[in-house]
Amino acid sequence: MPDPTTLPGLAIIGGGPAGLMAAEVARAAGIEVDLFEAKGSVGRKFLIAGKGGLNLTHGEPRPAFDARYRERRAEVADWLDDFDGEALREWARGLGVGTYVGSSGRVFPDDRKAAPLLRGWVRRLRDQGVRFHVGHRWLGWEADGALKFVAPDGERSVHAAATVLALGGASWPQLGSDGEWQPWLAARGVDVAPLVPANCGFDIGWSEHFATRHAGAPLKPVVAHWHEDGREHALQGECVVTATGIEGSLVYALSAPLREAIARDGVATLWLDLAPGRDLSRLQRDLAAPRGGRSTSEHLRRHAGLAGVKAALLYEVLGRDGLGDAQHVAATIKRLPLVLKRARPVAEAISSAGGVRLEALDRQLMLQTMPGVFAAGEMLDWEAPTGGYLLTACFASGLRAGRGAVEWLRR
Repeated sequence: MPDPTTLPGLAIIGGGPAGLMAAEVARAAGIEVDLFEAKGSVGRKFLIAGKGGLNLTHGEPRPAFDARYRERRAEVADWLDDFDGEALREWARGLGVGTYVGSSGRVFPDDRKAAPLLRGWVRRLRDQGVRFHVGHRWLGWEADGALKFVAPDGERSVHAAATVLALGGASWPQLGSDGEWQPWLAARGVDVAPLVPANCGFDIGWSEHFATRHAGAPLKPVVAHWHEDGREHALQGECVVTATGIEGSLVYALSAPLREAIARDGVATLWLDLAPGRDLSRLQRDLAAPRGGRSTSEHLRRHAGLAGVKAALLYEVLGRDGLGDAQHVAATIKRLPLVLKRARPVAEAISSAGGVRLEALDRQLMLQTMPGVFAAGEMLDWEAPTGGYLLTACFASGLRAGRGAVEWLRR
């Protein structure tokens, strides 16, 4: 192996938003920055996430915004005090990218595209002197503390006075965030929570007939009911039937409590109101009307507004023999139980939960057991729903870690 290289300043491992933001902060402070990325280019997950329209942040005001981070709201709010959604929009404007707030409160670039923003950002970082090393896959540390990489021309070792790790979680591993760093940090005494799926779908186990005919069908609108913290909650939205279960924005928003219920109880039950515009008494009256010569499907369509996948779901849960009691059918339409058996694999999830526990870091996101080594982004143990909250916290944590590394190097 060639002799180790000694860097003049900061090494950053990972070229997603957290790593790039740490690089920007450090360079602005006059620190030399070398950024290492396993893939052939930086920001690949950022680009894919923006394929249907880059949801950069959310217009929800604080502290309601902070509450989206659940158990970690206090810690993430501390990062957001330095760089929140409004600061992120202002930062984008500095790259010539205007933004707007959509009807759902989500914030998008004016052209809804991720690529122009990323290209402008990387160009500016290069112009500022950040050195990019793509195709460098990190393999942990050498015995002497050097960073170990597999590079395009073979193995390489690098000594750095400070390091920012921004390695991502374990979702979408084909884009670089494969979670393989977990044992390397654990071996160094870092407390790492297992990486689990977040913003994910769940398996139910449909009949072959239902799965074959309805996989991919949207369920909208529906109201989901679930139990959390000893209370019942409700949320209206949309979801999608899959070959094995259910996914979509409504399900993603509930993935944390559903995942936790499965871990605790073995299964989780989600109840769907398939007819949110009709109350129970009206449904019971309408469905008790004489059917005449009409089929059950036509009766449901006329008197409950149910057709297609919603009617099929009713058949799936009640069976054909269970559709004779109008009172019971009406009650099931308003509260159709779905028993979720497991979350889909973390590789399929939009994001992951778990990672480096925040208690293993100081306020500047430096590892307690590894002075001079900082961590940021999705590899930290926090989670948030989709809607711009994920990206905002990645940017904010990258800024915090970058500032921490600057202070460390100056000391």
